[in-house]
Amino acid sequence: MTVDTSRPQAPDETTGAVAPSRRRFINSAALAGLGLGVVACSESKPAAPAAGAAASTAPAAAHGGNPGHLKPGELDSYYGLWSGGHTGDVRVLGLPSGREILRIPCFNPDALVGWGHTNESKKIMGTKADGTLRYTVADTHHTHASYKDGNYDGRYAWVNDKINSRIARIRLDYFVCDKITQLPNVQGFHGIFPDKRDPVDAAINYTTRVFCGAEFSIPLPNTGTLDDKKYRSLFSCVDAETMEVRWQAMIDGNCDLVATSYDGKLAATNQYNTEMGAKYEDMMSAERDACVFFHIARIEAAVKAGKFKTFGSSKVPVVDATREANADPKTALSAYVSVPKNPHGVNASPDQKYFICAGKLSPTATVIELAKVLDWFEGKLEKTDAAIVAEVELGLGPLHTGFDGRGNAFTTLFLDSQVVKWNVEKAIAFHKGDKTAKYVVDRIDVQYQPGHLNASQSETVAADGKYLAVGCKFSKDRFLPVGPLHPENEQLIDISGEKMVLMADHPVRGEPHDFIIFKRDLLKPKQVYALDDFPHAVKDPKESGVTRNGKKVLVKMTSQAPAFSLREFTVKKGDEVTLILTNLDKVEDLTHGFAVPGHNINFIVNPQETASVTFTAGEPGVYWCYCTHFCHALHLEMRTRMVVEA
Repeated sequence: MTVDTSRPQAPDETTGAVAPSRRRFINSAALAGLGLGVVACSESKPAAPAAGAAASTAPAAAHGGNPGHLKPGELDSYYGLWSGGHTGDVRVLGLPSGREILRIPCFNPDALVGWGHTNESKKIMGTKADGTLRYTVADTHHTHASYKDGNYDGRYAWVNDKINSRIARIRLDYFVCDKITQLPNVQGFHGIFPDKRDPVDAAINYTTRVFCGAEFSIPLPNTGTLDDKKYRSLFSCVDAETMEVRWQAMIDGNCDLVATSYDGKLAATNQYNTEMGAKYEDMMSAERDACVFFHIARIEAAVKAGKFKTFGSSKVPVVDATREANADPKTALSAYVSVPKNPHGVNASPDQKYFICAGKLSPTATVIELAKVLDWFEGKLEKTDAAIVAEVELGLGPLHTGFDGRGNAFTTLFLDSQVVKWNVEKAIAFHKGDKTAKYVVDRIDVQYQPGHLNASQSETVAADGKYLAVGCKFSKDRFLPVGPLHPENEQLIDISGEKMVLMADHPVRGEPHDFIIFKRDLLKPKQVYALDDFPHAVKDPKESGVTRNGKKVLVKMTSQAPAFSLREFTVKKGDEVTLILTNLDKVEDLTHGFAVPGHNINFIVNPQETASVTFTAGEPGVYWCYCTHFCHALHLEMRTRMVVEA
């Protein structure tokens, strides 16, 4: 499906009628004045496209040479989903422009939309017994999206919180977080990746599970001992729909990042610190670490057969995936393929053949053939390391790898401050002994110390080799100085030709990490909510009012520009007030806010959305509650009064 860049009006969710544009609504309401302003909401006549709107999305030379430069009103051809880092959210970018379109709050409170303040968002985030949020800090690293037939399907995205071992799910129809799960028995939850099809039922060709790697080893059970011999890490499987933890696998060493095979059969995590060291010098003593492969169908059969343990208060099944317990390949749940010490990153090639681990402390990338890993599980391969088909030098500090769908890989070199482009099949030929095989195709300097990178559609069967984004951990001299805390530098590179071409720098607040880039026509976001999605929706202004049950007061209200349905409402000092607000406007981009001075209340309701807050009424007085999100020519006049009696 193709998104029409002329921006047609959003259909009404209940009647299917075309809703008026916000521009048409505001203009007509301003002319009509207060008395007629609300009537314009019911118009079904579509507005003309905005002047200057462009239907073309071609990113190349039509704009004079810079494919990242779009004309006013022209839409990007790709979405980018970026982890927000310490802000605990997900950034939505348009590419190739690099414009930030939205931030999706997940783990941390967000003052703009009221995330962490409304009752609905608090329920998703998790609260203590007293109703306050369980956590107010986070550290998001990796974000990935759901698949169908090897490509993104536009249903969900997931992001991790490393600090508190949480995983959040984002609905991509509304671009909102709808579920958060905390993983038991783990700390430092780092890498995630969804399966690309069901590993057990071959008829299911879409994502059903999300795999999560725990970076830090902890005692199991974690009762406060410093006995390092009891420390373990767990690899977790989360159900994509219910967001419940299905099982965990105990391994030797820790987990770094995660990758999954296109056939659904294998998941893997690269490992550093297979030494199980508690101090950094001990984590680098071994010359080789590992990439651990998990045979998902066997693990789930073991769980079904009751071959698992549980730890502490958690009821999640934990299977034994350690080396010692999985020496027999025909019954093994896991396979350990050695890679150079302290690797950083494992990525699946779009030809569905290989996983690539970057060396970090070794100047190499290791190419592992997935068919050979499956051969080992079937007893056809003597050693797991026979699955390694290439191990080639790329440069200093290789970290992460992306792909162009034409057989080339792109790897960040942290110490060299470069991205290197290399051909996978030529690297395999070189590894086999063909020293004439020139596997390095190109190099480009980036500024400075690159970490994550990803290319458009990179880890899908539809990798298209258009653009590559790279996150540079240090910006140093690239932007205006703003004191000691520098922004990071995200750079966009054109990879459509033989040579890489640097297109743009974009400063970004730290500390973001991973991201994905996908074609915009894979998504069809909804512009207006469905009123029936909210059980407590106030569907008619006549339902507005105040009801009391002892010290608990329920206030029901609607917003419809430029007025709230209640001109005033009265409560008493110390009342526990729950206020439910429904936005009855059906106009795209017509969001209302609601703020209560002196009570720490500010949240928004989008068109046809319902949200609620609960608070304690403060000192006696009159409090002007007002709309905080510009909505109408009479926006400043959109108010109600809360009267607090003694």
